[in-house]
Parts: sequence; structure tokens; C-alpha cells
Amino acid sequence: MTTADAPIDAEKPIVGMVHLPPLPGAPKFSGNFEEVLEAALRDARRLEDGGVDALMLENFGDAPFYPEDVPKHVVASMTRVAAAIREAVDLPMGINVLRNDADAALSVAAAVEAALVRVNVHVGARVTDQGVIEGRAHETVRLRERLDSDVAILADLDVKHSAPLAERPLDAEAVAEPVERGFAEGVVVSGAGTGHEVSGDHLRAAVSARDEAGLDAPIFVGSGTTVENVAEILGVADGAIVGTALKEGGETTNPVSEERVRKLVEAADETR
Repeated sequence: MTTADAPIDAEKPIVGMVHLPPLPGAPKFSGNFEEVLEAALRDARRLEDGGVDALMLENFGDAPFYPEDVPKHVVASMTRVAAAIREAVDLPMGINVLRNDADAALSVAAAVEAALVRVNVHVGARVTDQGVIEGRAHETVRLRERLDSDVAILADLDVKHSAPLAERPLDAEAVAEPVERGFAEGVVVSGAGTGHEVSGDHLRAAVSARDEAGLDAPIFVGSGTTVENVAEILGVADGAIVGTALKEGGETTNPVSEERVRKLVEAADETR
């Protein structure tokens, strides 16, 4: 997957997560923004040194999440962190603003010349712990045009920690909608929650539906990739976004472990 200014120049890329601690304004913010910045830079450097192909920055610690419109201070904090990472690490970077503020993610990404954004609900609607969230592809894509930005959009098919309003088959039409009607450049297939593995049948069905629709859009696995299953996943998918498996002790809130990163990348390289 590439963008005009910041390509992910790798076959079946591994995208490592930089999970931010609580930011200013969040209930569990430590009161020290420098600690937030240092933690983000530490994890980004460990991911780079361990061999990932790109980073994804996310305000993971900001629970409970705003559904669709985060305050301006969240955008400012994430922009500051993203800019610092861009200076320190020579990797393409993505931005995800939870729960589903695509405009904020795109704005941060455009400001720091990031490569991509992940949008949890880009088209359609999902039932989440924040209520019903509706996709706003019409606004996000038009904002990208106004910003004259080349930032790519990765759109989730079945976003984590949510349920569909109505059941529908995972067919060519379902996979084509975020790409052909929502103008996303790629799609993400995830398990039920953070760190949850995607079933092989579900992943193969998504790839088959993509191929049936005649799309070139890559399919990324968005959760549950581990050193044990990464080879199998990359045998089907076009890349993986990995967080929990790269953390010390396999705990999502722990610092990144460079050793765990290296082991997963080595396992991925056996397939790539």
C-alpha cells in the first residue's frame, strides 16, 4: 500500500501500534504531558528498531471515548506527539482518533504528513459502547480534498467492540462499499476486541469478497496477530496492524518490547 508522499514500502507490511497513555482532559491523565510524550517516543523507537514497516498512533488511553467529535485539546495533543515521532523515527505513520473522529485523524495526519488514517466506522453504522456510530465518509473524503492531502484511508469492515445494526453477509458488495462508495484505499478486518484473533474463515471470506468485487484495495488484519499466527495471517491478508502482541508480557497497556517486535517480524519474514 502506498501514498504519494509517504509510502509503506514493504510487501505485506507490519504496522506497529503506538498506544498513547491518557491525554490531558482524560479521566486517567497523569498530569504530566512529558511522560506521555516520552512513552510514545520510546515505543515508536522500539518498534522501528524491532523492524516494523510503519506505525499507527492512537489515543488508546482516553477512555471513555468521545463517539465522533473529540475536543480540540485532544487534536492538539495528538498533533504534538505525532510531530515528535515524525522527527524521531523514519517510518510511515498512521493516525487513529478514537472512538471515530475521522476528521480529527485526517487533520492530524495532514499536519504532520502522515501516510494514512484508520477510520473505525467509515460507512454504514455500528452499535458501540458509545451508542450508535454512523459512518461519515461523505465528510471525511471532502475534508481530504479541501486539505489537498494524499493521506490514505483504512476503513474497518467489522470494527472491534461493536455490533452491526442488522446482520448482512460478508460479500463483494459489503467489501466494495467502503472502497467504491466511501473512497477508502484499504480495509481492516478485526476480531471482536483488542488483541482478539480474526477467524481464518472470516479473513478468507473478506479476501475472497474483495477479489470477487475486482478491487485492488489491500486487506489488513487489525487485531490478534501474534508471533504464532503471523505467517498464516500474511498468507491470506495484505498486512497486519499489531499492538498487544508487541508489548511486554503481551499486555496492551505495557511498553513495547523490542524483543517481541523482532520475533514477530522474523516470523512475518518467513512468509513475505
